[in-house]
Amino acid sequence: MMDGTAPKIRYLWAAPPDPGTVQEVAPGVLWLRLPLPMALDHVNVYILDDGDGWSVVDTGVDWRGCRAGWRAALDGPLRGKPVRRVILTHHHPDHVGLVGWFQSDSGAELWTTRTAWLFARMLTLDEQDRPTPETLQFWRDAGMDAETLDRRATERPFNFADVVAPMPIGFRRIAEGDMIRVGGRDWDVRIGNGHAPEHATLWSRDDNLVLGGDQLLPSISANLGVYPTEPRADPVGEWMESCARLLPLARDDHLVLPGHKLPFTGLPLRLRQMIENHEGALARLLDHLETPRRATECFPPLFKRDIDETVFIMALVETVAHLNHLLGKGLVTRRRADDGAWLWQRAAIAGH
Repeated sequence: MMDGTAPKIRYLWAAPPDPGTVQEVAPGVLWLRLPLPMALDHVNVYILDDGDGWSVVDTGVDWRGCRAGWRAALDGPLRGKPVRRVILTHHHPDHVGLVGWFQSDSGAELWTTRTAWLFARMLTLDEQDRPTPETLQFWRDAGMDAETLDRRATERPFNFADVVAPMPIGFRRIAEGDMIRVGGRDWDVRIGNGHAPEHATLWSRDDNLVLGGDQLLPSISANLGVYPTEPRADPVGEWMESCARLLPLARDDHLVLPGHKLPFTGLPLRLRQMIENHEGALARLLDHLETPRRATECFPPLFKRDIDETVFIMALVETVAHLNHLLGKGLVTRRRADDGAWLWQRAAIAGH
């Protein structure tokens, strides 16, 4: 910067709005904080004034706490105008959970990316009483111990339908390069990947606002996971590519409205941090793999803390994501251990 000071990440509000209330973050743009029944205990949603109605960006999960938060807002600061449109940034339950409720309750039209809609509707309809054979094999491959595997094999797994309201058929597609009119502003649609496929972010042409969803978070890392549906996926590579591609668009004065935590400025710095965070994690993991290890033995260099049962699967899918990235780069190899799990090891590279 010209004055010699280093760019920083700054927060314009020290705390979120109280439950059931909204904070105006810009003319015609309201911020609502909803509770979540999980470790990450909140989600941010945004409501934009379209004159004769509201456009809602993301919704929270289908759970009494989120419904109560919406009811308080709809009966209070949003009273008098209907929700006519829901814009969904990505398909994860804490963002899509009440989309179907708005569609059925107020006839709101859903706008989202094609992949987000397909994933959300497919997963909501795909209810499982027990883990699928493919899921069990994925856990074996990762090195889950036999006792944990046997127990989980008999338990009902998490299902989208547990926290996502049924979604009617029909949506309006948004895609990279589109311009949409919302809340008295023209917004460019920019797509990110890694945390979720075809994650939409919206960049205002008329002021400094950016609706970031989980692609642009200020102080926590978005989970980058590999799942049995696509066991060789490389979300880490997709994430870093997205950050690098969005970086030239970012300005220090952009006010980012994220899916979690607090609105912030300093987006160029944050995008660089997000790339560097994973580069550092990959380097630590590579050093850790001087000795052959299962995925479940690779938590320490990535997370630097104890991983308990409540976050085990989240840690596991992110670990496999980092291992897959290294494998795709030719930096590690893998072979089957006696128990059938993959053993990962740093590749022998000429000159090293």
